[in-house]
Amino acid sequence: MLVEILENNIDSRLIDHAVQLLRSGEIIIIPTDTVYALVCDLKNKKAMSNMAHLKGEKLSKVHFSVMCHDLSNLSDYVKQIDRPTYKLLRQNLPGPFTFILNANHDVPRLFDSKKREIGIRIPDNKIALEIIESLGNPIACTSLHNDEDDLFDYFIDPYQIFEKYDNSPYVKMIIDGGNGKLIASTIVDCTKDEYEIIRQGEKELK
Repeated sequence: MLVEILENNIDSRLIDHAVQLLRSGEIIIIPTDTVYALVCDLKNKKAMSNMAHLKGEKLSKVHFSVMCHDLSNLSDYVKQIDRPTYKLLRQNLPGPFTFILNANHDVPRLFDSKKREIGIRIPDNKIALEIIESLGNPIACTSLHNDEDDLFDYFIDPYQIFEKYDNSPYVKMIIDGGNGKLIASTIVDCTKDEYEIIRQGEKELK
């Protein structure tokens, strides 16, 4: 199912439908402030496993990020962070960044793994943020492409994404929020004393 949602005129009924699908354990594809992303309810283990399968991985091996509406959920997934790190997040989020932080003891249970780090995303995209807010908890997300793949037009054109995933038994909705971008998020590792840019995306850190 392909539905169009305009970021400057969001149809709440379509948001509600997307949220219902997530709550029932389905996977959907949504726009972000960078590339389109596969997302599911972070609290639904079956949905998480299915999304890992779509990426050709086991849940314990896949690197999903946690997409939040704001920083209020941070302590649910990461260990306590120092003031400079929190300031760095506040200055750059919402925005096209993935911040790698030290995971707390709850994260390994979510991913059936010994995961010690987790990526946190707060995209500067009203559609994505409204879905998360309406769901009431963060979502698991991963870009349509793999990190080793080049980004091509079929990753950013909603109609080409629809053609690719329409027959997938896992993807139940694709939200057309306009063309995505060919540049992924900037990945910033904040697990050490000094942060490190792992991948430079479209935007520089403030």
